[in-house]
Amino acid sequence: MTATDQAFRAADALVAATRAWRTEPARDPKVEALALAVSANLPVLLWGEPGIGKSATLQQLADGLGTPMETVIASVHEPSDFAGLPIVGDSPATDGVPMAPPDWAVRLARTGSGLVFFDELSSAPPAVQAALLRVVLERRVGSLQLPPAVRIVAAANPPTSAADGWHLSPPLANRFVHLHWTHDARTVVRGLAGTWPAVTVPVVEPARTSTALAKARGAIAGFLTARPGLVHHLPGDAEARGGAWPSPRTWEMVLRLLAFHYSAGTGAEALSLAVIGAVGDGAGLEFVTYLENLDLPDPERVLANPEAFALPKRGDRQLAFLTAVISAVQTDVDRQRWEAGWAVLEKAVKAGVPDVAARAAMDLAALRDTSWPVPAAIDAFVEVLQLSGRLPG
Repeated sequence: MTATDQAFRAADALVAATRAWRTEPARDPKVEALALAVSANLPVLLWGEPGIGKSATLQQLADGLGTPMETVIASVHEPSDFAGLPIVGDSPATDGVPMAPPDWAVRLARTGSGLVFFDELSSAPPAVQAALLRVVLERRVGSLQLPPAVRIVAAANPPTSAADGWHLSPPLANRFVHLHWTHDARTVVRGLAGTWPAVTVPVVEPARTSTALAKARGAIAGFLTARPGLVHHLPGDAEARGGAWPSPRTWEMVLRLLAFHYSAGTGAEALSLAVIGAVGDGAGLEFVTYLENLDLPDPERVLANPEAFALPKRGDRQLAFLTAVISAVQTDVDRQRWEAGWAVLEKAVKAGVPDVAARAAMDLAALRDTSWPVPAAIDAFVEVLQLSGRLPG
């Protein structure tokens, strides 16, 4: 070995040593929000200035998930790189012309899972952003369908700091959970000293999933009934339309985030950041405040003993509670649970709020097995059920 080879080998060893570090448990709400959204398999967009550790955090997250990460610099690609390149086969008139996917998509499909990271998204021109819509929404690259276990994360620099930056198109922006990424000086100092915070992946508890989903459905139904104007609100200016704003699609994201939060027991601050990242500041903050004061009981406990609960006093909370109970019945329908659901609705009628219970009654009636007898509690809803077609006139 020559002296030059020895010098290069020593230099490479020193470079490797500077990149070696350990991790330690630490609470960082924005990292927890990222892990929550990725675990829920929702596309995430990290907004932040260059060089503040977005890529490094994602690599730790991929390692925690035990899955490979593919990095794609969106700004240096053409639309055909995501829509696929046409490849003419032996019989295009019969078989058509398939669109060949890029190598990173093939590797993810071969592995069956992974995290694909689209960097510099705000520097990609509108035509490339349009091609990415199908990747984010349908998980299709050319003629290749990405496996369901592939997670999608993107990063963007604010237009003021991005090279040739563009505002995101509203259709693309509305498909992401937007998280604003900042650095903490103390974390950086400790990291450069050799210890970075670990990224913890939420673990879903199977025993909680039914209750978690029921509570999430009830909370969102109650809130949007009280605030119907927040179901869909497209901002007026281009910059805001390129961020998070409420739509039926993003409320569906919130439903999944909330179900994962209840099931995995993630932190309240992480949930708040993720919800705001889905539906925007105004709607998100209002919904998080609503959740803090909602305090829904466990619908499974209510179904086990429907005589022991007290109906909330506010109409939106009553609807949230009843929706959660009926959703819990839907997940595991049998006669005993179905009849317990009617017992819950009967208490709502006796409390003087049959109008609130009417919607839940229609959903519950649709679950009836024809061999089950009609419960007495249904009498209070006969008229509305006949009008809806659930009962013959």
